[in-house]
Amino acid sequence: MAHGGPTSHARRQSFRQFAALGAAALAPSLLLKPSTANAAGAEFSYKLGIALAPSHPTTAGLQEACATILRESKGRLSIEVFPNSQLGSDTDMISQVRSGAIDFVSTAGLIWGTLIPGASISGVGFAFPDYDTVFKAMDGELGAQIRSGFAKAGLLPQARIWDHGFRQVTSSGRQIKTPQDLAGFKLRVPLSPALTSLFKAFGAAPAGINMAEVYTALQTKIVDGQENPLTIVDTAKLYEVQKFCSLTSHVWDGFWLVANLRKWNALPEDLRQLASTTFDAQALRQRQAIRALNVRLGDELKSKGMTFNTPDLAPFREELKKSGFYADWKKKFGPEAWATLEKYAGNLS
Repeated sequence: MAHGGPTSHARRQSFRQFAALGAAALAPSLLLKPSTANAAGAEFSYKLGIALAPSHPTTAGLQEACATILRESKGRLSIEVFPNSQLGSDTDMISQVRSGAIDFVSTAGLIWGTLIPGASISGVGFAFPDYDTVFKAMDGELGAQIRSGFAKAGLLPQARIWDHGFRQVTSSGRQIKTPQDLAGFKLRVPLSPALTSLFKAFGAAPAGINMAEVYTALQTKIVDGQENPLTIVDTAKLYEVQKFCSLTSHVWDGFWLVANLRKWNALPEDLRQLASTTFDAQALRQRQAIRALNVRLGDELKSKGMTFNTPDLAPFREELKKSGFYADWKKKFGPEAWATLEKYAGNLS
């Protein structure tokens, strides 16, 4: 999923504000430029691609981790972070990391699902009620099961997934209080089969639109609403063209940091251990930063004119059961993976 705003000026303003929020949440971390984590003459020089802006806490956390790795390895391992899709779109970077053209990529489980089907299971609608449940699952058996699928594609994911947040529905003209409020609702979704089928199950009219085009699509009423974490509502300035935000938390997604397995195994054991330990420790800090930032953004977006509501989510789950949504995805993911999901999410199908 590419992320962007309506204009370069708007993006710069929004990213500056987001950088300040992210820096406060990550304090005393520094938002480092990619070149900070790169050293000429390193024994191993690797590239890491991500679609998010440098100011996003995920990118900032990766940059800080890479600077730590460079320092702690005494210059032996340099990993340079390339943000803002500098190395290509998410799908481009996935292809590149598989071929070894780049060494690491960080992107969402819903996007990894196009290559590793099991990676998108964390994006099943209304599976996770809260963050505690999310990270019990992702740091436990469900995460281990997902990671096992990467090896078949010649890839190695780090143990800790980074938080991208719960997705919320925004609208220019209606609050979403019940499943029936989604009937006939035209909303933008990323190019994700799971999210498309989720909203079709409610009778909505989801439209797959690239993120760079979302602001204009909302402004010109091609769609009436969209769904994204609050961080994206803020950075893309969607509050300018959306009045309501319904805290549906319908899907949680996280960013897997994944390495080319051959390149990873080329590193000596001590450098692999250093990199894994550093990345995973930073992922835990990033999770805290995102949670704190979401609380702040709620107040910020209210001050910018958005009206929030928190619907009862139980009827939404029940509607998905009745529609066959969960039964269909159980077949696609398979009984073993589904049973592991339900260990944390409770009975879905």
